[in-house]
Amino acid sequence: MPGHLQSLILLCLGLTFCVSLLVVLAQKLKIAYPVFLVLAGLLVSFVPAIPAIHIDPELVFLVILPPILFDAAQNMSLKALWKWRRIISVLALGYVLATATAVAFVSHWLIPGFTLSQGFLLGAIISPPDAAAAVSVLKFTKLPKGVVSVLEGESLLNDATSLTLFRFALAAITTHQFVWYEAVTGFSLVVVSGIGIGLAFGLLSYAIYKWLPTNANLDVAFSIVLPYLMYITAEAVHSSGVLAVVSGGLFIAYQIHFVFPHQSRLKAAALWSSVVFILNAVVFFLIGLQLNEITGSIQNMSIWTALNYALVVTIVVIVVRMISGFTSTVFTRYISRFIRVAQSRPGWRNPVVAGWVGMRGVVSLASASAIPLLLPNGQPFPNRPLFLFITFVVIIVTLVGQGLTLPWVIRRVKPKELADAKSDDQQRLEIDLALYKAAFEELQSVYQADIEKSVLLQHRVQFIKHKLHLLKEANSDDGTRQQAILLLGHFQKIMLNVTEQERKKLHSFRRLPDYDDDVIRLVEHRLDLEEELLEGDGE
Repeated sequence: MPGHLQSLILLCLGLTFCVSLLVVLAQKLKIAYPVFLVLAGLLVSFVPAIPAIHIDPELVFLVILPPILFDAAQNMSLKALWKWRRIISVLALGYVLATATAVAFVSHWLIPGFTLSQGFLLGAIISPPDAAAAVSVLKFTKLPKGVVSVLEGESLLNDATSLTLFRFALAAITTHQFVWYEAVTGFSLVVVSGIGIGLAFGLLSYAIYKWLPTNANLDVAFSIVLPYLMYITAEAVHSSGVLAVVSGGLFIAYQIHFVFPHQSRLKAAALWSSVVFILNAVVFFLIGLQLNEITGSIQNMSIWTALNYALVVTIVVIVVRMISGFTSTVFTRYISRFIRVAQSRPGWRNPVVAGWVGMRGVVSLASASAIPLLLPNGQPFPNRPLFLFITFVVIIVTLVGQGLTLPWVIRRVKPKELADAKSDDQQRLEIDLALYKAAFEELQSVYQADIEKSVLLQHRVQFIKHKLHLLKEANSDDGTRQQAILLLGHFQKIMLNVTEQERKKLHSFRRLPDYDDDVIRLVEHRLDLEEELLEGDGE
């Protein structure tokens, strides 16, 4: 056992190190790292010495999926989710159901012996675009913020729809029973209970953070445990673990600013960013390594026949995705006659881009792997190897093909913002202006006597006053705007250089015996925060 544990630890460390190097190379080549890692995994799988790799679905659903969904929910804008709720609902619910239906009928017609129930199961497996793939690929593109919000919101919710549909489709095959109204009722209960469990844990965490004497380390530790508690609890009562994690994550994301001190927020942001990156990177690399395992399972037909089936199904998935993008536009334009919508005339450009962002990922592969080997009567599950193979091909074609061509599609289509909105730079300038104005008024009204006695406070007041003047000009519409923005950028550049010189001077103290490393690290941390603040001002 100790030897096995040591081998497992070394394997995990080696895998993390390898994928980290591959991500560095992907950044150098300016390729989205999920695409590059899948390609790298495919290439490695051709090496004769590499054994067949199997991804345990329990590992994906219980270990990997909860933190990825929780982090995505925490970074999702509640305002954007509500603003684009109708389009997101059409894509997250309608698209998944439409894809499952289309795949069911096409596969039933195309593949000999493939029943309609099996077709719906296959459709449920390959219907959801992958949240991690979508978010990471979108970071390498210049899409309007509204389009990104819609795609991120959809990717958060479609996993719940597809996994619930997968559950009912699998039950229909194993029990040979399916009653549509029972399925609808069961689906509704799964959705409502999943959201309820997530919100309940969100309220519990809010109470813990607000009323118990925690510190930054405890806050971060609890934030790691929380998504697993949500997911496991929901799944234990046959609810939606995905919806529990997403709803709980959204609730906590809204409340975290009121109950988390700054130390907790800084530590949590750094830790979650690294953890989710490692999980995503390892998973995408392992997807590519599945090639030998999956192709080796195809035995009752030629690999080329199976590949033809898989490519036809992939085309169906892509076509339905494109149609769904336009359907959401038509739906929005129709209901704009009766109610106010965020954008009544979205146009054709954004649906094309949204239709092309349909990369599949680890949830689909884990769902296919979760199909049991045997039916309750002891017979082998029909066409299980073909389920795995078609799913794998759909993932590879959509992730690699669409992921690599997405930048080209965006350049050709030139999507537009879904609604009139201020740019990020303009929003930041206006917020900075309001914050500096609040700081200046606080100093002037409360600390006037202290200012008269303190040269440091006097200099600080003068700095804020000058910064306020520049921010007001940067927010104006006259000719001083551009000059003020240039001056603010020039100030940022100078202060970054000054901070770098401070850092060099600080390093010289490391060689002096009279200065403790603990003190030097504290000062270095202050410089890190100052530099992060300056770089953030220039983003």
